[in-house]
Amino acid sequence: MKNIAIITAKVGLFTLLSLSGPLSIAAELFNSKSSVSRQDILRGSITPERAWWDLGHYHLDIKVDPKQRTISGKNTMKYRVLAEKNRLQIELQAPMKLDKVLQSGKELLVEKDGYSYFISLQEQHDIGSEHELVMYFSGTPQVAIRAPWDGGITWTKDENGLDFIASSNQGVGASIWWPNKDHAYDEPDNGALISVEVPEHLVDVSNGRLIKTDHNKKAKTKTYHWQVVNPINNYGININIGDYVHFGEKYQGEKGQLDMDYWVLRNNLAKAKTQFKDAKRTIEALEHWFGPYPFYEDSFKLVEAPYLGMEHQSSVTYGNGYQNGYLGNDRSSTGAGMLFDFIIVHESGHEWFANNITHNDVADLWIHESFTNYSESLFLEYHFGKETAYKYTRGQRLNIANHAPIIGEYNIHSEGSSDMYDKGGNMLHTIRQIVDNDDTWRDILRGLNKDFYHKIVTTNDIEQYISDKSAKDFSKVFDQYLRDIRIPTFEYFIKDKTMKIRWGNVIKDFDMPLKVYINGEEKWLNPTTRWTTVELKNDNPQLVVEPNFYISSQNVLGSIKNK
Repeated sequence: MKNIAIITAKVGLFTLLSLSGPLSIAAELFNSKSSVSRQDILRGSITPERAWWDLGHYHLDIKVDPKQRTISGKNTMKYRVLAEKNRLQIELQAPMKLDKVLQSGKELLVEKDGYSYFISLQEQHDIGSEHELVMYFSGTPQVAIRAPWDGGITWTKDENGLDFIASSNQGVGASIWWPNKDHAYDEPDNGALISVEVPEHLVDVSNGRLIKTDHNKKAKTKTYHWQVVNPINNYGININIGDYVHFGEKYQGEKGQLDMDYWVLRNNLAKAKTQFKDAKRTIEALEHWFGPYPFYEDSFKLVEAPYLGMEHQSSVTYGNGYQNGYLGNDRSSTGAGMLFDFIIVHESGHEWFANNITHNDVADLWIHESFTNYSESLFLEYHFGKETAYKYTRGQRLNIANHAPIIGEYNIHSEGSSDMYDKGGNMLHTIRQIVDNDDTWRDILRGLNKDFYHKIVTTNDIEQYISDKSAKDFSKVFDQYLRDIRIPTFEYFIKDKTMKIRWGNVIKDFDMPLKVYINGEEKWLNPTTRWTTVELKNDNPQLVVEPNFYISSQNVLGSIKNK
């Protein structure tokens, strides 16, 4: 580990590996809260001003000016009334400005508190009725200094000197560039229409399907209209502007024909036609493990971006340099990581976990990242076999820091540890060993995406589902790996034909079963936190612990031989 620096990502990507420099953990990139501010609470909790109304639809209609680096326009937000209230909350972060809010042509009173805005309606609406607000806004949005980790808008040029612009805002929030209900618990039930006006020589690519393009000859601009018909998380809505060219293909998937479209910079077309072959292979593998791609109606797109990549729903962004691995490196140090394009597989995996199944609170971001980390291994298993996949997952343990719990703090927009990626993936891999039936395990993964289709979930929802469907109680396993930083230690000693075993370095009443091999014969043990006795057939046999459990082991009377 001497020459590996681990930098933890603040947004929904992955742990970044650098192959030079000392071992270090840049945990400050994660959203740990040393103190809780009023803005943290306003942003991170379901306030009374949020709870009484349900999102129906966004129409984001904007103009992007590359020369001035400004965005201006309006967001028409439709909603349904759930309770008798008349004051609602939205967010828009400085230096963007909310210019005015209209309802039925009348300007409404707006009060600002930090970057939260409280809008007072002029009349009380009936429960169940549907309404809309038109929010006008403008400004120079925050520039992403190191996208996608810090969040914002990237303004750059391609190799031909043409503008190349993109949004990336998972951690910091979509409100960094447009006004919205910026909390994960509520998504627009009927999707969104995204209209983006850009200079006429450029193309905008956003989410969903392109339904029309308007030409404004006088202004020398074009407006691209993209329609999303499925619910979509706020941070998934994106803009990508550049000198794009398009190619595509059809995939005959589990729900019929899936349109797969690719938008890349003009000079990279030939490379993309070769590298993007991983896209269809990814959909094929992940449909096998997770069930049908969740957004057939909105198509699947890979869009070249001026940063590494992000899981924008039906508009996955790509910047991995048209090469396998993670920026050409193997995050597992096993060789398996060079068998696929990390960004294509990982970010596409988020279509199931993040975009289909979405956490209720960012503290539960592990639901997105642990399963998607594990999707890399499942891709390898589908195409290259179980041995290669298992080796890859074990190799990722080198990236685990165990410096903070995977689950963050609730109701203050606080993410947990970056270990939600590699440790979370290894936790799921460990659970799979305990389930001990690949068909059942696959049914659980597919069942999650079927039973929670297009739904917002909590950690408890996921934990209970896995325990119920496997008929095994995983509550202590989840508590240990998600809420504690310690790795269970299997402690044992053997004397003659007797073996004493227990779990050490664990939470109270931890009771995870464990597979071992005694003189080559498979045996399941049931250690607890108390010493228990196991009778053996032979004196002082060789004990090997199944390596696919993410644990440590200690022979208190000597060292264990590793399998």
